[in-house]
Amino acid sequence: MDNLTQHTSATEARRRHWRRDTVELSAVFVAVAVADLIANVVVHGHDGPVLLIASALALMATAAWHSWWSHRHPHAPPGPAPGDIRSGSDGPAEPVSALPPQEQALWRIRTTVSDAPGSLAALCRGLADLPVNIISMQAHPLAEVTVDEFVVQADARTPAQEISRAVVAAGGTEVWLERADAHDLVDVPTRILNLATRTALDAAELPLALRQLFGRCTIRSLPGEIDEDDLDGSTMRLRDPSGGVLMVTRDQPPFTPTEFARARALIELDAQLGPRVPDARDLLTLSAGNELTVRRADPSDKQAALALHERCSTRTLRLRYHGPVGDADRYLGHLLEPRYGQTLTVEAADGELVALAHLMWDDGSAEIAVLVEDLWQRRGLGAELVRRLAALARDAGITEVYAVTTASNAAMVATLRRLGVPLDYQVDDGTLVITAHLAPEPAPSRR
Repeated sequence: MDNLTQHTSATEARRRHWRRDTVELSAVFVAVAVADLIANVVVHGHDGPVLLIASALALMATAAWHSWWSHRHPHAPPGPAPGDIRSGSDGPAEPVSALPPQEQALWRIRTTVSDAPGSLAALCRGLADLPVNIISMQAHPLAEVTVDEFVVQADARTPAQEISRAVVAAGGTEVWLERADAHDLVDVPTRILNLATRTALDAAELPLALRQLFGRCTIRSLPGEIDEDDLDGSTMRLRDPSGGVLMVTRDQPPFTPTEFARARALIELDAQLGPRVPDARDLLTLSAGNELTVRRADPSDKQAALALHERCSTRTLRLRYHGPVGDADRYLGHLLEPRYGQTLTVEAADGELVALAHLMWDDGSAEIAVLVEDLWQRRGLGAELVRRLAALARDAGITEVYAVTTASNAAMVATLRRLGVPLDYQVDDGTLVITAHLAPEPAPSRR
C-alpha cells in the first residue's frame, strides 16, 4: 500500500501545480489588459513614449527578480499524503508502518462492492485517507458484485466505526470488520498450500484446516448422506470422506462460492489420500528406567486398546469415563478415528498398549482424556501424556483444552496443574470440568 500512497501523493502534487499554473496564467492576461489600458492613456499624454519604455523596463526587472527568487526558494513541500500520520502537531509525516508495534492494529475487512471499473480504486482511496495501510487483499467475484477482503494496518487509536464508515463512504456495503493477528499476514495462497500440506500428512488435520481457513466457524460431523455438496449462505454441507456429512457454519460473514470451492478442494484431497496417520515414534524413559514407545494411534489399534481396557480395574475405568463402563467397543472406534482428533498410544517392550491419551476436537477447543493401566500408574506417565496433548493442541492453534472427570479425581487435577497455565474449575452434580488456557505459540516474526 506504500506504493499507492506514493502514487496518490504525486497525483496531489500535480494537481496543486496545475492550479498554480492556471492562476499565474490568469494573472498574465489581467496584466496585459491593464498594460493595454495604461498604454492608451499615457501614449497620448506628455512624454508618453518615455513613460511606456520605463514601465516596460521595470516590468522586465521585476520578472527577472521573481524568477531568481523562485529558483532560490522553491515552493514548500505538500502536506502529509493519505496513508501518513503526524508524530506531533508540527512534526514530520510518517507512514502507519513506521509506528511502534504496540501502536499498530491489524484488521480484517470484508465488504461487497459493485463489479464496475474503479470500485476497488475508490475503496483503496477511502482506506488510504483514514489513513490505513493495506497489507493484503483478495477478491471473491459473484454474479453482479464482488466481495473484497483486506488485511489492513491502522493506528491503534483509529476506532472500528471510523474504518467501517470510510468503507461505506467509498461504496462498500455489508461491511464486516474484526481484529486480525500476525498469522493473517501470510498471503492466502501460501496459507492454503500450508493447510493442504498438513492435511495430506495427517487425516486429523482436515477439521483444523477448515477452521483455520474460515476463521470462527463450527464444524460438525453428522450421520446420513447427501447427493452433492451445497452452499446456503452461512452453511456448507460437504460429503465426509469417512462417511456422513460435514456441516460447516459461520454466522458472519456468509460463505462465498470461492470459499466453498476451497473447502471442497481440501476434502477431495483428503478423500483421495485415504486414512493416514504420521508414523512417528518417540522413546520415553520413565524415572524408574522403563523405556516405552509413544506414537499416534489409528483404527488398527482397536483390538490392542480393548485388551488394555480389560486389564484396567473398574476404578480406573470409572475415573476415565466418569461412570460404569459397558461395551468399550462402542466408542473406541470413534476415539481412534483421526477425523475426530489425535490419540497417542504408549507401547511397552512386549508390544502391549499400556496407556491411551486422547485429544478430541470440539469446535475451537479440545477435550483431553488419559487412560493408564493400573500397573503403570504413579510413574509420571499420565503427566507426560497430558503435557504432550497440550503441545499437540498448541501446534493445532487451539488455546483451550478441558478434561471431564469426577470431583474425586485428584490425580487429574494435579496433572493439569503441572502445565503451569491458568485453570478454571466447574463442578456439576459430582462431575468436574477443568479448563486449561494454553498460551498461544509465538507469532511469526515480520521482516
